[in-house]
Formats: sequence, structure tokens, C-alpha cells
Amino acid sequence: MTCIVGIVDKKSKAVVIGGDSASSGGLNIFIRKDPKVFKNGDFVFGCTSSWRMMQLLKFSFKQPEIKDKDLYEYMCTDFIDEVRRCYREGGYMQKDDDGQERGGFFLVGYKDRLFRVEGDFQVGENLNGIDSVGCGDNFALGALYSLFELDGAVEEKALKALEAAEFLALGVRRPFILISTK
Repeated sequence: MTCIVGIVDKKSKAVVIGGDSASSGGLNIFIRKDPKVFKNGDFVFGCTSSWRMMQLLKFSFKQPEIKDKDLYEYMCTDFIDEVRRCYREGGYMQKDDDGQERGGFFLVGYKDRLFRVEGDFQVGENLNGIDSVGCGDNFALGALYSLFELDGAVEEKALKALEAAEFLALGVRRPFILISTK
């Protein structure tokens, strides 16, 4: 299920996140009206893994104050602590076989920074300013890599990456939605 792409637009100093609209399980696929890409406060999100997780991040997550903290440190601590609280209170928090808390995968943009949050709540930031999550992620990353240095709008590149994922991955379908931190 899903393809979410993120690109840092160095010209506009913003992040563009795009996603598809498919919900799939087994060989079934549904096109959902509720988007996987959305804004909450100063952040833009693009989510995979669980619709419940997306709903909590969109409607229940409360952005902690950043203050003067380094943004990466903030994302790894205050931001993730609030995500975990949100999941627990919303009944989404999962536990693996070892009793460790687990969540889902999502991309999050803030100003001109793009972060990936994984199921174990680790936070990553790619040096090249592109990322993708979901079943179409490798196809989208290949397309983004090939388009990254070419001229053209970042939004067009995000759409091309989503189209590549749709063409090659069973769980990716239009309509595509793009949101920017601008």
C-alpha cells in the first residue's frame, strides 16, 4: 500500500511531499477519499502503514514547541515523544515480539528539511534531499534520482516519481496529492 515521496526544493527553501490514494490488502485495492498527505501545524506529513496512524497524526498530534533546539535533536526527542504519546492515547501503539513499541513509516517536512520516521521511531534525514516510503518507494526513488539534477519544478518531479511507482507497484494508484511547506 502506498507511495509517498519527498523532495527538498533548494530554490524555494521548502519541502514538497506527494502521495497516492490507494488502500490495499492482499489483492484488493480501494481508492480512499482521505489523503495520506496533509498539513498539521508547521509540518507536512506523508504517511504509509496505517490509516489510523494517519488520522492520529492529522487530527490528534500536537506540535511541541521547538524553541532554540537544534531541529534534528528536536525531531529525535520532543517530536517523537509527542508522536508516541499520540499513538498511545489514540490506541494505535503496537508492540513487537520483544515488547518494544512500534509505529509506522512516514515522511515529515518542516521548512526546508525532510525527515523519515520509521517503525522503531528512528528519525533519518537523507543528504540528497529526496526520500520515499511505501510499497512503491524504490521505484519512486529511482525516478527521483534520475530527475533530481534536471531542470523543472520539484512538483513535476514528485508527480513523475509517483507515476513510476504506480506503473510498477500494485499498491499505488491515483489521484496523487502534493503539499508543500511553503
